[in-house]
Amino acid sequence: MNVIQAVKMYITKMTEESGPGMKVILMDRETTSIVSMVFSQSEILQKEVYLFERIDSHSKWDNLKHMKCIAFLRPTSENIALLSRELRYPKYGVYFIYFSNVISKADVKTLAECDEQEAVREVQEVFADYLAVDRHLFSFNITGCLRGRMWNQQELQRCSQGLLALLLSLKRRAVVRYEAASEPCARLAERVRDLLRREAVLIDNNIPFNGDIPTPQLLIIDRRDDPVTPLLNQWTYQAMVHELLTIHNNRVSLAHVADVPADFREVVLASEQDEFYAKNLYSNFGEIGQTMKSLMDEFQKKAKSHQKVESISDMKNFVETYPLFKKMSGTVTKHVTVVGELSAAVATHHLLEVSELEQEIACQSDHSKHLQRLKSLISNESIRHHDAAKLVALYALRYEKHASNALPALTDALKSRGCPEPLVKAVVNVLEYGGAHARQSDLFGLQDAAKITKRLFKGLNGVENIYTQHTPLLKDTLEDLIKGKLRENLYPTLGGDDSGYGRRPQDIIVFIVGGATYEEALCVHQINQAYPGVKVVLGGTTVHNSTSFLEEVKAAMQGVHRTHTRHIKNV
Repeated sequence: MNVIQAVKMYITKMTEESGPGMKVILMDRETTSIVSMVFSQSEILQKEVYLFERIDSHSKWDNLKHMKCIAFLRPTSENIALLSRELRYPKYGVYFIYFSNVISKADVKTLAECDEQEAVREVQEVFADYLAVDRHLFSFNITGCLRGRMWNQQELQRCSQGLLALLLSLKRRAVVRYEAASEPCARLAERVRDLLRREAVLIDNNIPFNGDIPTPQLLIIDRRDDPVTPLLNQWTYQAMVHELLTIHNNRVSLAHVADVPADFREVVLASEQDEFYAKNLYSNFGEIGQTMKSLMDEFQKKAKSHQKVESISDMKNFVETYPLFKKMSGTVTKHVTVVGELSAAVATHHLLEVSELEQEIACQSDHSKHLQRLKSLISNESIRHHDAAKLVALYALRYEKHASNALPALTDALKSRGCPEPLVKAVVNVLEYGGAHARQSDLFGLQDAAKITKRLFKGLNGVENIYTQHTPLLKDTLEDLIKGKLRENLYPTLGGDDSGYGRRPQDIIVFIVGGATYEEALCVHQINQAYPGVKVVLGGTTVHNSTSFLEEVKAAMQGVHRTHTRHIKNV
């Protein structure tokens, strides 16, 4: 079962258990996102859910006692207080209450005491406590989870509870491994281990024990280990849309596009609801152009056949096929608009030139050549400040220890071209966040003989596509784990059921503290295809593009600077 199927199964169960009749679904901010990621509004309507309400809204409705209320909420103290108030003065006839995670007995008792009118029919725990972004990708929508190297406690709790829910929903008894050099990874691993121990009975009741297969592994790693991947321009459809237009909860705003039809000011890009998108998530930009042409040709053929309505049977045929035609028309308009915007951005901002240099800095070492080309691009006014700053950040990471490092001159060049101060500061922040001192890994393959050889062969053979030659560090980490070569001293194991440990894992959940990327989601998709029998699911505190990654870095570095200031004051 994939993550989308797991969440869908829980939501379907909620709508079915309440029986036939008109229903309202009562949600909080997070559960609204969880539901909207996997179901369209029309799909929910088919389940007799006619009203969507937020528990924190104070809308005044008249008598709605004829409606059944499905409450789907996170078990937070705020939600318990709001639900208690709702149950004291119930608006709806009956209530079926579902919490997205484990709820304490004390909270259940509080709710029971408020239910004086005995309107509650059901209180259950379902484990849909994460955003199912794609079949093998989940997120908690948290940007800036760390302050320095310390967790925000609320977000540490959110991530540990979410990972517990994920394991319960996918029915996996996992051992927890984490990146040894990362304090935040160690803290999260300990918190998850403690939850797994505390909820041992729940796990025994929900997850069948299978000693015949290797124990699944939950691997917790740190974004700092690979600060390069989120800085790169992308050339596969999904990743490119996120980098240039931003995908938020499967929605993309096109409000800024001139003459865009009102229906398309915000579009939904969800593989479960859009066949074209599902087929082309990982197609590169060149292929998308060809596929769009085929889609347009097919649409024009259908449009011509619809123009010919002469007989009664033609009319009947038109009426029967019109909904499909209308849906296809919407798909064509949506993707033509999105691809048009991507094409315009690529041309206007010279992204092919920018990306070529990004890829070269990420994958090869040639200081004088890279420095010369970088200076030339910085002086080109058509290049966005954002791209110029990203290129300098990549240079800073690659040539941090180089004898001729020219970072001060490059940051001066950014200032001279009028680059905003926060972007200039972002370059320094990235180096502080993910420089050599902060990484456990050999990111650029400078020490590992096998990696150096691999890189040389790649260079001799040439690359299939200069814009996609980079592979995320995650690929090496996962391949080592699948082959049983991931070193225990670098990625130690914590608790859980380890009877099958030591054998090569077939089920892997990898979670990136500090956020994952769509390039890494593509890498996981490729690994799932390349290793039959192995299933990898990727998660992150959020799913980054380069803009949100720089926000992540800024939040973490503000924590570091505050800590330094506090120490100075104490001295």
